[in-house]
Amino acid sequence: MAMSHDLQLFLGLLALASSLAIATDPTQLQDFCVADNTSNIFVNGFVCKDPNLVNENDFFFTGLNQPGNTANQLGSKVTPVFVTQLPGLNTLGLSLARIDFAPYGLIPPHTHPRASEILVVIQGTLAVGFVASNNPDNKLFTKVLNEGDVFVFPQGLIHFQFNTGNTNAVTISGLSSQNPGVITIANAVFGSKPPISPYILEKAFQLDENTVDILQAKFGMNNN
Repeated sequence: MAMSHDLQLFLGLLALASSLAIATDPTQLQDFCVADNTSNIFVNGFVCKDPNLVNENDFFFTGLNQPGNTANQLGSKVTPVFVTQLPGLNTLGLSLARIDFAPYGLIPPHTHPRASEILVVIQGTLAVGFVASNNPDNKLFTKVLNEGDVFVFPQGLIHFQFNTGNTNAVTISGLSSQNPGVITIANAVFGSKPPISPYILEKAFQLDENTVDILQAKFGMNNN
């Protein structure tokens, strides 16, 4: 029997809604599911703490007003407020982070495999951007942000933030996952454990063997 157009449309919308529903963090089936970070049970996320043992401190984090230590090679420091720092975030599908930048500090190209990111500049001036996927042409979307400006980085896309000024900069990011994850591109490609075959990297990046050896030695060391 032929399926009517209206029924086809309904089933298509139902499939889309279902796909969106399962493409996010697990949602709570009760008022809250505070993460029990002491449990040895492995689940997708964290086991719920006994509700009778939950108190207001499980929903509380302090210290985001404190500057992060940017005395490192990149001149930046991320202070995360993820589920491991704030157990009350478990199953709520959100988190945030403070990012401090020294003058000309950088958060290098990276991705968040489980979250989109929305960033607001609290202090300073940043050059930010993200790169679209291979289809159609890896277009770069970039913008210079000043205090009070907001920019969104779509989930899974490579992005970066760079302090263009000679003063410190501070941002706050909201992320659409309790545990967004991070893949820093250079560290992942050249510093993996065990290392990716140099031949593969030579061919992929059109580099000579000596250059690949130098990069693997550098980023392999940084990942230790």
